[in-house]
Amino acid sequence: MDEHLIEQYRYFLKDSIRKEIDFSQTDQNKSVDAPPLEKPYRADALRIDLAKPGTWKDIAGLDLVAAIGHRESRRAYTQEALTLEEISFLLWATQGVRGEVVGSHAYRTVPSAGCRHAFETYLVILNGKGLDQGVYRYLPLTHQLLFEFSEDRLARKLVDVVFRQPYPGNAAVTFIWTAIPYRMEWRYHLAAHKVIALDAGHVCQNLYLACEAIGAGTCAIAAYDQEALDRLLRIDGKDEFAIYLSPVGKVRD
Repeated sequence: MDEHLIEQYRYFLKDSIRKEIDFSQTDQNKSVDAPPLEKPYRADALRIDLAKPGTWKDIAGLDLVAAIGHRESRRAYTQEALTLEEISFLLWATQGVRGEVVGSHAYRTVPSAGCRHAFETYLVILNGKGLDQGVYRYLPLTHQLLFEFSEDRLARKLVDVVFRQPYPGNAAVTFIWTAIPYRMEWRYHLAAHKVIALDAGHVCQNLYLACEAIGAGTCAIAAYDQEALDRLLRIDGKDEFAIYLSPVGKVRD
């Protein structure tokens, strides 16, 4: 292994980079307006209202201790569809907004450095009850599902971009998180990129636990063809790019 490269990547994990940053020169400290909390969308885009928090007593039947104890990566799924209520719960658990938005802060169900929340959540829905197959995006500020586009051979293309790992193609829904790095860079400059990686772990762990609570399973995937996945989502791969994904389906007994 290249020892120089190893040291570079280890340095990324340390907080030493903070010593090299003049935080007075961040856009936040230059009084540049904060970036939007979520990506814009067309006014005429199809948006689907999701089930509101507090309405999931009939689907989330596991207590927290049991969910933590049972948590594991699950790759085998039934052909059962996920309901809109179940999808609503999983989205809220991973990126839902708690309470009112205050200025450029939207306090959510997961922690994020400086409350910056650099992620967008895309869903590749293959088997959602009452939902057409396609790519959707979560709108956390209004707790809605935005239809982005349909795609031919969507399951096959998703499997291809994760190097033929088969289980996303058998899942009901695959969660894909993209990063918009400037949301974090606006405040933290070069230190932003370490905390974006940390934040991704917070989000996916909540998905694992929420899946256990509804009798579903998930398995996080970090091995994928970056350019191909960005193309599949129709994002630019520079100011927004995929960072993590996790298929979800009902678990076989």
